[in-house]
Amino acid sequence: MAHRHRTPWLGMTIAVIAMAVLGFVSGFGLAAVIVALWCGTLWAEWARPDVPEPPAPPPIKPDIEGLVRAAMRGAIESLRDPVMLVDGQRIVAANAAARTTFGAHVTGQDARIALRHPDAIALLDQPEGSSVTVRGLTGAGSLWQLSRAEVDERLWLIELLDRTTELDIGRAHTDFVANASHELRTPLSSIIGYVETLIDTPGATEGQTGKRFLGVVLREARRMQGLVADLMSLSQLEAEKHDPPTDRIDLCALAARVVSEFAPLGTRVQLARGEEPIWVVGDVKQLEQLLRNLIDNALKYGDPEAPVLVNAQRDGRGMAQLSVQDHGPGIAPEHIPHLTRRFYRTDPGRSRAAGGTGLGLAIVKHVVERHRGQLDIASQLGEGTHVTIRLPLSTRRPESERAG
Repeated sequence: MAHRHRTPWLGMTIAVIAMAVLGFVSGFGLAAVIVALWCGTLWAEWARPDVPEPPAPPPIKPDIEGLVRAAMRGAIESLRDPVMLVDGQRIVAANAAARTTFGAHVTGQDARIALRHPDAIALLDQPEGSSVTVRGLTGAGSLWQLSRAEVDERLWLIELLDRTTELDIGRAHTDFVANASHELRTPLSSIIGYVETLIDTPGATEGQTGKRFLGVVLREARRMQGLVADLMSLSQLEAEKHDPPTDRIDLCALAARVVSEFAPLGTRVQLARGEEPIWVVGDVKQLEQLLRNLIDNALKYGDPEAPVLVNAQRDGRGMAQLSVQDHGPGIAPEHIPHLTRRFYRTDPGRSRAAGGTGLGLAIVKHVVERHRGQLDIASQLGEGTHVTIRLPLSTRRPESERAG
């Protein structure tokens, strides 16, 4: 819009009046010059051509859609589970968990290419939000639950929940029940068979045959008793695994106490320990069971003519170290990673003949984990096996020092 100037008659009239006043005061010559300059300035301003005003800038429209997407990116970034924001079929945002799962390049990809699984792609084609469970999305044994929720007519949120751990736990429980049932069924069948024979055969309980049958029944019953006891120990360890122990224990005294239980074997079990106590925080019964299981395994599977060496010491790195070493045939390298699995045996026949339950090292592993320790199994074929347990040293002062 152009700016219009008005004719400066009012200003010129004021100038003439001012000239009359100045002329009366200081003379009309000077007054006439000043008034002429004033009127000339007013006339020049009036005669100046009109200059159009600059157009007003257009109003700034906020990018509502961009602001919404930015806010959603920030909201999903802190979520623990993978979440993706999809525009049509294009992934426009993916949080850190999604980028870790599918790769940093997932943002900007077609969602069908990123997910790649037929069941997941079918979810993308659903007209409304829904959920689907997908096996093998990120690997052969993986299990994911995908949920799709509508944000608006274009944007969708896809959330992924990893159910693989639950699947593994369920599979482990199934395998455990099957293995436990099998381990219990074998001695139970043997007991039932021998007892039925003794019942059906007159005079079978007399003589050497009867004694042999009863000996088998007793051995198998004790085997079942040991298996049930180990299963109960594992169950208790599972229940307490998140509760750290609180007792202050001298590891040297504990080792001496457990080794003394094997005194009837003479010098078969030998203990090496220092003079000073080695204090750790632990559960007395569980640590005794741990050492008892390790010594028992060394006696069963080691050289019957060679001693089993037990050592309690500090390892020089702020840890207490408890080790058990035998001089038996050793264990092949491929078996070592699996030794702490429940019911795992390198030689099932020999283990059952020796009375093993297959749970001893599984119990050891759980005890070490509860005590925030470390378990190391080293073995050489023909030389023997060396099991080492490291536990944190106690930083608590003894009661006698605190009292003083």
